[in-house]
Amino acid sequence: MIRDPPRCSTVRSEEPLLDPLPLLGLGLLLGLRHAADPDHVVAVTAIAARTRRVAPATLLGMVWGLGHTLTLFGVGAGIILFNWAIPPRIGLAMEFCVALALVVVGLLNLSRQGPRAPDSSGPPARRAFVVGLVHGLAGSAAVALLVLATVHNPLWACGYLLVFGLGTLVGMACVTASFAAPVAAAAHRWRGAGHVIRFSTGTLSVALGVWLAYRIGWHDGLFLAVPHWIPR
Repeated sequence: MIRDPPRCSTVRSEEPLLDPLPLLGLGLLLGLRHAADPDHVVAVTAIAARTRRVAPATLLGMVWGLGHTLTLFGVGAGIILFNWAIPPRIGLAMEFCVALALVVVGLLNLSRQGPRAPDSSGPPARRAFVVGLVHGLAGSAAVALLVLATVHNPLWACGYLLVFGLGTLVGMACVTASFAAPVAAAAHRWRGAGHVIRFSTGTLSVALGVWLAYRIGWHDGLFLAVPHWIPR
């Protein structure tokens, strides 16, 4: 009796399974790096400038990161799972909201420069959360398109977004803690340190916000006939 030859040679080789650990590790590292973007650092340090203790400042960074992760994952998952397409003018409008948030945060610091300003009234967590939401909304398209270019499994792509957001949360907590430590030391040694720090961070936040508003509104064309938007 002649048996059929083995059929293993005719079976297609399956595609290699995706190893999630390097992917998620990369997402965590890039999230940590993302927290150090200039607009993020300026916004959070301006919010934390009125906090003289390290623990509340660290909490501010975590709250900012939570808001950032929520909108980043929400919009990014929509792009990955439902193929959402963001028109250039909408994308620029989301980035323009970041510029407005920086201006508002800076003006709040500059408008509270009186000697009796309540420096130790607690961290403005609500403000940090809202600003984090805005920053996550503006950066969601770029992160989602980047992960889509390398990860074709939608579930792993969404997992990457979550880990990326976690990395940003941890990174921003480290940024605010490292900012609050010298601020607290200076405030104990020099009574006017809080005033100088609030004024400096407020001025920097307003200046960066105005520059971003100009670049987005006119250089990138948000207020012109033909906008030019590159997700970043």
